[in-house]
Amino acid sequence: MNVYVYILIAAVVSFLIRVLPLTLIRRQITNRFLRSFLYYVPYVTLAVMTFPAIVTAAQYPAAGVAALLVGVVLAWLGAGLFPVAVSCCASVFLAELLLSAL
Repeated sequence: MNVYVYILIAAVVSFLIRVLPLTLIRRQITNRFLRSFLYYVPYVTLAVMTFPAIVTAAQYPAAGVAALLVGVVLAWLGAGLFPVAVSCCASVFLAELLLSAL
């Protein structure tokens, strides 16, 4: 029975987090700080979920870090999504081959 209470509380909290801003804020947000904060929330959320998964998905965390570095460098140099993804996969594969041989 306790589990159902926890699920109900989580549902209510989740609902309120989504509904309260819509009901309380009726006009456009003009504060520059708040607008920039809200603009970057999706990117930060995606980064917080993605970066730990990149590092821990490989058998060796060092291979994940190597792939992350390869991806950041290639993206910084202007490579597209597909070349970056393929390069990251290849770098994880090679790093794990090298690390397993040691």
